[in-house]
Amino acid sequence: MPENQDFGSSNIHEYTVSEISGALKRTVEDAFGNVRVRAEISGLKRAASGHVYLALKDDKAVLDGIMWRGSAQKLAFRPEDGLEVICTGRLTTYPGRSKYQIVIERMEPAGVGALMALLEERKKKLTEEGLFDASRKKPLPYIPTVIGVVTSPTGAVIRDILHRLRDRFPMHVLLWPVLVQGETAAAQIAAAIRGFNDLDLEGTIPRPDLLIVARGGGSLEDLWAFNEEEVVRAAAESVIPLISAVGHETDTTLIDYASDRRAPTPTAAAEMAVPVRSELIAYVEDRERRIKRSLHRAISDKRERLTGLARGLRDPNSLIAEKIQHLDHLDSWLRQSVLNGLSYKWQQFGGVSAKLRPQLLRRTITQYDERLINLERRMSSAVTVKRTRAADRLEATGRLLESLSFRRVLKRGYAIAWDEDGKPISSVKGAKTGHSVDVEFVDGRAGAVFGSSSASKEKTILRDSTLSVKSLKPPKQGELL
Repeated sequence: MPENQDFGSSNIHEYTVSEISGALKRTVEDAFGNVRVRAEISGLKRAASGHVYLALKDDKAVLDGIMWRGSAQKLAFRPEDGLEVICTGRLTTYPGRSKYQIVIERMEPAGVGALMALLEERKKKLTEEGLFDASRKKPLPYIPTVIGVVTSPTGAVIRDILHRLRDRFPMHVLLWPVLVQGETAAAQIAAAIRGFNDLDLEGTIPRPDLLIVARGGGSLEDLWAFNEEEVVRAAAESVIPLISAVGHETDTTLIDYASDRRAPTPTAAAEMAVPVRSELIAYVEDRERRIKRSLHRAISDKRERLTGLARGLRDPNSLIAEKIQHLDHLDSWLRQSVLNGLSYKWQQFGGVSAKLRPQLLRRTITQYDERLINLERRMSSAVTVKRTRAADRLEATGRLLESLSFRRVLKRGYAIAWDEDGKPISSVKGAKTGHSVDVEFVDGRAGAVFGSSSASKEKTILRDSTLSVKSLKPPKQGELL
């Protein structure tokens, strides 16, 4: 038997690994060239190339999947982990890993219920963060000078907005073109909102005073880009007031909760953005007419009141004539007063001038000269007497000072002992054994040292065997006077 088995196995065709992989690939692709798979997304990854890698799973198995860039860009919503979807594509193998996978050509949520559940979960999360609080809402400018519009450049939405603005109040409009559907739409819309906010106020492109994010109607999947978290956050962070106009009146997206005002349609957003120019002109003209009528009425009332008050007033000409007459009277009185004053002063001057004679003036000067000479003599005599008395007092004081000077005592054989600080020693308490002192005689000073004061030895021991007399000045005495 073993020999037969060996002989039989030798007839089996030998395949290479590549041949086996190719055969499997052809078999799988032929049998499953077009399949639809309902499963839950897991491990979703977006490559830098734009391809999307994911795994489709149920409670028993896992199927790897890939969506090429072209198909991923056509998605009406952004796939996420945990979302149940229906994928249409073909099965194939990947020989490099000995695995099979599905190449997804089209993906859609597994019913509206799945998207609604995801929408409600995201709405709850953003609400808890406070992105939808009414306190964050900003008032819209009454008449914006520049309006920024974020929408598709080819759709009917931008034409409806421009047409409505042109009818109501022509404004400067800046369009930021974006995709409003597909996987990349959300990123473009968020970038457009942030781009308008980042414009410089003084730049060549003016920053808008108001933003409108708009899109036409569609299914929940078509409007899903406006439910994406990055779009909602960009709208909530916008410093510029923002109007959301996505879908029809019954359509509601998360950007509607984050915006400062929601419009049911793009046309309604244009109506919210600006007032009607003709109505404003009519309003201003009506106000102008009212103001003119009020002014005319006020002026007429004031004129009538002024006329009534004028009746009670005297004739201005008569009032002026009386004042002129009074002024003439004052002028005549002033002229006469000046003449009378000059005449009186002239008479006084004549009386005084008659008393002024040269002989009298010279006599007066001579009298004052004699008085001045007498005063000089008396002053000189008084100064001489005071000087003599002061000299006598000074001489007497000098004699008294000389008689009281201690040097007269030194001439009689006495001496003065000075300590090291230059102070006189006036008591035996200041005489300490071994201390150096200066002894002053009438003709100078000599250094000495105090010795013992015992009975056997009472003489003072001098510092030098021969006294050296120092030529020192006596201490300065104070003034007696």
